[in-house]
Amino acid sequence: MKLKSYINDVIKDAFSKAGIEHDAMSVSEATKPEFGDYQFNGAMALSKKLGKNPREIAQNIVEHLDLTSVLSKAEIAGPGFINLWLNPMWIASQCQDALEDDRLGISTRENPIKVVVDYSGPNMAKQMHVGHLRSTIIGDTLANLLTFLGDDVIRQNHIGDWGTQFGMLIAYLEMKDEDGAVSLKDLEQFYKDAKGEFDANEAFANKAREYVVKIQSG
Repeated sequence: MKLKSYINDVIKDAFSKAGIEHDAMSVSEATKPEFGDYQFNGAMALSKKLGKNPREIAQNIVEHLDLTSVLSKAEIAGPGFINLWLNPMWIASQCQDALEDDRLGISTRENPIKVVVDYSGPNMAKQMHVGHLRSTIIGDTLANLLTFLGDDVIRQNHIGDWGTQFGMLIAYLEMKDEDGAVSLKDLEQFYKDAKGEFDANEAFANKAREYVVKIQSG
């Protein structure tokens, strides 16, 4: 359960004990530290319906708040705002419970779903850069989180039409008669040159396609 849900339940319970027949409204995060951790502004919205002063309504709510669990302090401010402070001991207890749980207190989905996570999809004929690494890490992180929640995750790193690129490279290296050591940086330039040759030279393009067929045939 989320922290805000815990607090909303405390507010709802206070409504019931105070005899306020109205669906409890949600709290919001405080705008400034001096206003506490959360704020409840529902007393002013209830004023017209109940025909009472909003501070009187706020006082009634505060008097019935449970300040022994998630909340430790409540103060009325202005025309009827209720400032709320979290209970440090309760927070510490929740953290300790999470540490002692293999799942850190996080349950699996009631209705798991199938999710496809597509990774970086780099061009295999080009040198990879930090952008590919970044998107791969993000993709793997998302896949791990979804798996932890119980979803059926399909991890996909689509490498695209790698056959054409390598067909061009092989044809170009053959044309250049490169038989010595070739670095990755050299291949990057060869690929650019091969692409230009592929677009301009039909005979070269046909040769590259022949190599593609051979590669894909094993």
